[in-house]
Amino acid sequence: MKRYKHPEKFDVIVVGAGHAGSEAAAASANLGMKTLLITMDLTKIAQMSCNPAMGGIAKGQIVREIDALGGYSGIVSDLSAVQFRMLNRSKGPAMWSPRTQNDRLLFTKYWREQLEKIPNLHLMADMVVQITTQGEHVTGVITKLGLVISAKAVILTAGTFMNGKIFIGQTQVTGGRIGEPASFGLTENLVDLGFQAGRMKTGTPPRIDMRSVDFTKMEEQKGDENPEKFSFLPITKPLEKQLSCWITYTNPRVHDTLRIGFKESPLFQGEIEGTGPRYCPSIEDKIVRFSSRDRHQLFLEPEGWNTYEMYVNGFSTSLPIDVQYESMRRIPGLENVKIMRYGYAIEYDYFPPTQLKHTLETKRIKNLYFAGQINGTTGYEEAAAQGIMAGINAALRIKEQEPFILSRDQAYIGVLIDDLVTKGTDEPYRMFTSRAEYRTLLRQDNADLRLTPLSHKIGLASEERMRLVEQKEKQFKRFIAFINKENISPESINPLLESKKTPPVKQTFKLSKILSRPQLTADDYLKIHKIKKFTEENNILPEVLRQVEIHMKYAKYFEKEKMLADKMKQLEELKIPDNFDYDKIPSLSNEAREKLKTIQPRTLAQASRISGVSPSDIQVLLVYMGR
Repeated sequence: MKRYKHPEKFDVIVVGAGHAGSEAAAASANLGMKTLLITMDLTKIAQMSCNPAMGGIAKGQIVREIDALGGYSGIVSDLSAVQFRMLNRSKGPAMWSPRTQNDRLLFTKYWREQLEKIPNLHLMADMVVQITTQGEHVTGVITKLGLVISAKAVILTAGTFMNGKIFIGQTQVTGGRIGEPASFGLTENLVDLGFQAGRMKTGTPPRIDMRSVDFTKMEEQKGDENPEKFSFLPITKPLEKQLSCWITYTNPRVHDTLRIGFKESPLFQGEIEGTGPRYCPSIEDKIVRFSSRDRHQLFLEPEGWNTYEMYVNGFSTSLPIDVQYESMRRIPGLENVKIMRYGYAIEYDYFPPTQLKHTLETKRIKNLYFAGQINGTTGYEEAAAQGIMAGINAALRIKEQEPFILSRDQAYIGVLIDDLVTKGTDEPYRMFTSRAEYRTLLRQDNADLRLTPLSHKIGLASEERMRLVEQKEKQFKRFIAFINKENISPESINPLLESKKTPPVKQTFKLSKILSRPQLTADDYLKIHKIKKFTEENNILPEVLRQVEIHMKYAKYFEKEKMLADKMKQLEELKIPDNFDYDKIPSLSNEAREKLKTIQPRTLAQASRISGVSPSDIQVLLVYMGR
């Protein structure tokens, strides 16, 4: 095939415009890099391939972190939201997780609008089939149309498209998503360059026509009465109107019908080689793995404001079409269901992420970055987080500036990337709050305070974001100083305490001591005359009031966790030199030596998190490095 040299040279080329690619391209361009975003279809930018929702447990924290850094996932989620819920309100604030249901078409529309506003960002429709290199450096890409395009850095965010194969029963077709072509050539190119590749699998459930649903047999799940937003910027207002989700359940009749299709199931017949997500299994996998359960919960989620299409969350499947149809008609409320799109499984190539540095640059090829599902993750939010970090680090590398790496006590994004490059993954990686050892510090409400100053320092977070953070921090400190200074008498506070069923006081106390009672909320604070007057005179923001409530109830826990994080930082500060020769330490275990040589940890703390490296191996390293 004839090749053509592209007339322009770029600083950064981003391959793929999913959630990772969109954030990567935006970050790179906003940091001043001339950036080219190449994708097969410009009408599918940041397509919601699976459920029409953003956020959720731990994922909501990630979206707020991306927003705090200056990314766009939170903004677009707010613009396209049809419902907002703060999950886990009954638990402590470390577990609160924002989630939106989104209009699928609006989500893509707004993402494209945001990208097209960025001056240094160029969009192009084509398929990348090869990267070009010179020695150990990437030099650009070659496309299916024969274009040879030069760049100083390349970020690969190919999602599920690399050698993608779709399964519905015995039907198999190549594709990156249903109705869209797979990408060929790139995996083989990377393997030739010495990279290790593997296969993973994910799936999606049927979409149905809501006009065929009997909602009287289901439980309605409405949005929050006072909905919030993802973005810290005042670009949008909270939703005034919301769409509901609906809950129903499978039953033994549904399970029996599903079992009929097992003989044609690609999952059980060994046709799917890739490993699927443990925490989001297909419905057929559920009824085998949890055979003692006679029902499984399903959520019917609206796809948008102006469509009758609904997503059946919890019913992911690759069973034959007739089995999907018959089994769904045995679910309460779906007796007359009409299926608009059938469920399917997809298998695709990924590259074990232990081949990456913490910047998401590959160890083998300089200035080549991987982000998103190519690294073995699952979920829009995990992909977007990797994308913004890859975009930032590619730009900083070209500018010859220090890399931007978030630690485990700074962000969920730091936990995500450290887990990937340190431990690797042999199944689709999904973020959970339990993966973060400092989760009381990494709350969704303080993501801006944690991360915006860091991002502003490198030139990504805007002046507007930084001013909002400074205002929030200033008001918070003023509020805390006020309640630490002011007293409250028994006659002023006891009526409120008694109404909240908490013991009255017999003497005057500092306001701070009263407000630390768990029964009192931010709304209750405003029932206290002194506080109400203070907030009005100082124009205290609602989010500051919530911050004060959280601080009053959990400050001791935060201090304890901060102390633990500071202790771990002592190991984080013990850097392991590049190309450290582990073969010179005979007392290391063989497994530890091999793992350390493969992963090449940056610090002793990272080394301690590698599976197969024991505490005694760390002690040996400490002694050796001390010498």
